[in-house]
Amino acid sequence: MKGRKDPLGLRGATRDYRIVYAVVIGLTLGALWAYLRPHGMSTSSTFGYDRLDGSSSKQDGAILSLESKVAMLEREVKRLKVENTELAQLNLKNALLEQEAAAAKKQLKAVSPPVKVGPPGTVKSMRTNQEVHPDESTNPKLSALLKKVAVNGELIVGISNNNVRDMVQIWFESIKRVGVTNYLVVALDDEIASFCQDHDVPVYRRDATISKSQAGTGANHAISGLKFHLLREFLVLGYSILLSDVDIVYLQNPFNHLHRDCDVESMSDGFDNTTAYGYDDVMTDPSMGWSRYAHTMRIWVFNSGLFYIRPTVPSIELLDRVTAKLTKEKAWDQAVFNEELFNPSHPGYEGLHASRRVLDFYLFMNSKVLFKILRKEKDFAEYKPVTIHVNYHPDKYDRMLAIVEYYVKGNTKALQRFPDGSER
Repeated sequence: MKGRKDPLGLRGATRDYRIVYAVVIGLTLGALWAYLRPHGMSTSSTFGYDRLDGSSSKQDGAILSLESKVAMLEREVKRLKVENTELAQLNLKNALLEQEAAAAKKQLKAVSPPVKVGPPGTVKSMRTNQEVHPDESTNPKLSALLKKVAVNGELIVGISNNNVRDMVQIWFESIKRVGVTNYLVVALDDEIASFCQDHDVPVYRRDATISKSQAGTGANHAISGLKFHLLREFLVLGYSILLSDVDIVYLQNPFNHLHRDCDVESMSDGFDNTTAYGYDDVMTDPSMGWSRYAHTMRIWVFNSGLFYIRPTVPSIELLDRVTAKLTKEKAWDQAVFNEELFNPSHPGYEGLHASRRVLDFYLFMNSKVLFKILRKEKDFAEYKPVTIHVNYHPDKYDRMLAIVEYYVKGNTKALQRFPDGSER
C-alpha cells in the first residue's frame, strides 16, 4: 500500500517550529538567568564580602537584604514593647494621681464646704492656714525641751553667740521683768550657752555653719541669716514662735498683743501710718503726656528681727525659700524675707500664699520712731510700748541701757543725749 504524501511538507515544518521554540525558550531562560545572576556563579563585591583571610564568601545579596530588614523589624518590635510598657506604667501613675487629686478635693470640700454668699459687707475669706501635724521625730531633744518651756504652744526665741553677751543679758532680763517665762536662747557657741545657764535662762545649744554666700556680710547679718533655717525645726514640731533679735527691750508681755490671725505677724520699719501700713505712691513720667501719672502701692518692709510665725505650710515654705536663697546669694536676709512675702506670682515665679499682718508700730516700736519722734512728744511722756527694737542705730548697747533707764527706772532724761540718727 502506498504511503500518503505529506501535504505542503507539514512534518518538516513542525520539526522546524520545535527547533524555533527550543531556541526561544533557551534564550528566555538565559535572559532571566542573566537578570538574576548578572555576575554569573561568582559572588561580586556588591553582594558579597571578602573574609579576613582573603577568601570570598558567596552570599546572596537579596537574602542578606531580607535578613537585615527582618532584624531591623525585630529591633523595632522590641523598642515598641519597651515603650508600651513605660506608657502603661505612666498611665497607671496618672490614674493614681487622679484618684489622689479627687480624694483631696473631697477632703477639702469636707473641711471647707461651699458656703452661701451673704449680702455685701458680710463676706470674709479665711486668713489663717491650717497648722501642720507636729513631727517630734525630727528633733526629739528639742521637742522634749519645748514641752517644758513653751506655754500654749508658743514661745520667744532668740539666736545668739557670745559676741553680743551684754545685749543678750539686757534682752532676757527685760523678758523676765515683764513676767514672760516661755522664752529660749538658741546658743551658737559654748560660751553663750554657759552664760545663759549661769543666769537660769532656758537655752538650746545648736551648732550652725554660715554658708559661703553669707561670708563677709558681717557677723550680725550672717547670724541673722541662720535663723530661718534654725526656726524650721520649731515649726515642724508644731510651735508658734516670736522670733526676736537680742537688740530688743521688752516693756510689756508681747503675747497679750498678738492677733494670731495670719501666718506671719511682723513689726515694721515704718515710722507712721502710711509707711508702716501702705500708701498710694504716684510716680510721674512727663514724656507720656496725658497718662504721665502712674499709681504704685508702697509699704516699708517687715522687720525680720521681730516677727511671730505660726506652724503652717506657707510659713515653713517661707523659711525654706529664704534659706535656699541665702545659701546661694550674698543677700540681706531682711530683703529676701520681704521679697518672698510680698512678690506676687508672675511668669517664671510662683508667689508665696501666706497671710501676713503688720504689727502696731507704736506697740512694737523701732528705734527711729522712738528717738526721732516719740521722745519729743509730750503727749507720749507716759506711753509705754510693748517692745523697742534698736534696729536703726549702731550704738545698740548704750541705747538699750538708756531705754531701760527711761521706761523702767524713771529717768526722764536718759534718752536726751542721743542724736536722732546714727551720727555721733
